[in-house]
Amino acid sequence: METQVNTLNVDRNQEGYLTDFSQWNKEVGEQIAKEEGIEMTPRHWEVINWIQEQVKADKALSIRGIKKSGVLDIKEFYAFFPGGPLKISTKIAGVPKPKSCI
Repeated sequence: METQVNTLNVDRNQEGYLTDFSQWNKEVGEQIAKEEGIEMTPRHWEVINWIQEQVKADKALSIRGIKKSGVLDIKEFYAFFPGGPLKISTKIAGVPKPKSCI
């Protein structure tokens, strides 16, 4: 499925994840965040950047990994991305859905 973000068309799967990370930019992330009901702050972007770095380094993402990251604690993670923090944050980050997400 193709979605338009400003003047850019991006390809997304049925769940709303980008199918091509090269199409991601901050505007795309902002649009996805709005769709999820999240207003991004600089602190949110720190988390998104960390997630992207982990994926680029080929590291598996999990709630436990976030907890051990030192980037933020679990309560903060759930507060920032309510209703499925790992699922929502990775969608905003433009990376594939983690295997640990249902």
